[in-house]
Amino acid sequence: MARFITIGERIHCISPSIREAMDTKNPEPILKRAKEQIDAGATYLDVNIGPAESNGEELMTWAVKLIQENFDNHPLCLDTANKKAIEAGIAVYNRSKGKPIVNSADAGDRISNIDLAAANDAIVFALCSKAGISKDNDERMAYCQEMLERGMGLGMDPADLWFDPLFLVIKGMQDKQMEVLEFIKMCADMGLNTTGGLSNISNGMPKHIRPIMDSAMVAMAMMNGLTSAIVNPCDLRLMETIKSCDIIRNDNLYADSYLEV
Repeated sequence: MARFITIGERIHCISPSIREAMDTKNPEPILKRAKEQIDAGATYLDVNIGPAESNGEELMTWAVKLIQENFDNHPLCLDTANKKAIEAGIAVYNRSKGKPIVNSADAGDRISNIDLAAANDAIVFALCSKAGISKDNDERMAYCQEMLERGMGLGMDPADLWFDPLFLVIKGMQDKQMEVLEFIKMCADMGLNTTGGLSNISNGMPKHIRPIMDSAMVAMAMMNGLTSAIVNPCDLRLMETIKSCDIIRNDNLYADSYLEV
């Protein structure tokens, strides 16, 4: 049994409180967000420091040590466009509870992040795109194959490349949703792991609709073989849906208390 992997999205520099905490090295808002997500059941925490062009190495080192030292080496996803910052984070990362995740590579300018992951025995998110959104599943699969071959050529276990079809916003791209689900199924049939930023689909929707739509999508994606996603683990409806799908997929053993685990 392999339960669905949730990556908590809420330590993100786009949040004003988190940005200020990162700018001032104030641990409290970051520790608060980390605890909320861990308590809600997040398998990994995404640590997004943004471009961090001037102080990325120092900032990522500080954030990784802060979270892991306070939460028993909880596994993290290192999220930044600053490659040296990712390397700095990996250098201080404690992998006793799970490998670090590099977020992310693609088939274009960021393909060298696969090399970084391979050199450091890390997992990498592999976006199935090169310059913008892929036009169809043939293009997604071509990029998937290119990145898979690169990783395997460097000695990576294919299980450490998590392929991201890119979840698309429904408002404006409603006609593309089934295509994304079909690509997830294609990857699952090949035995590949998949992931993605699930909440992208509900961007621009009213606040009360977003949890409903995200939960519907995660259920459909999981039944097509999705193995992980970047989510808001504090969304109770979403987490209950994920746990229920794990039961239906036979990835977790049913007990009346399954929602409490």
